[in-house]
Amino acid sequence: MNLYEHTIVARQDTTQIQINQLKEKYVKIIEKFEGKIVKSEDWGLIYLSYIIKNNKKGNFIHFKLEGDGKMINELEKNEKIDKNLLRFLTVKVKKFNLEENYFNKPDKQESLNHDEKK
Repeated sequence: MNLYEHTIVARQDTTQIQINQLKEKYVKIIEKFEGKIVKSEDWGLIYLSYIIKNNKKGNFIHFKLEGDGKMINELEKNEKIDKNLLRFLTVKVKKFNLEENYFNKPDKQESLNHDEKK
C-alpha cells in the first residue's frame, strides 16, 4: 500500500453540513477502493494566495491515506466534477508525520516560550 496526503479546498460559502457531506462522500470512495484513512484534519477557512472562481478564502480538508493508484484516480475523477470544490492536491509520501499539527494556533504562553528559545 502506498501512503498519500490529500488536501481538498471547498468554496468559502460552503456550510459545515456541506463540508461534513463532502468528507463522507470521499471517505466512502476511499473505503470502496479498499483504502484506509489514517488521519483526517479540518483546517478550516483560510485565505487563498489568489482569487479562485471569485473566492478569496477556502475551506481546507486534509486526509492522510493508505491505498493504491486506483483509489486516487477515482477520488480525483469525482473531485474534478464536484462544483463545491475549488482545488485538490494529492502527494505521495514515504511516511506520515502524525504528531505535528501545523494549523493549530499555539497558546500565547507557548509562543512566548518558543520565541525565547530562539
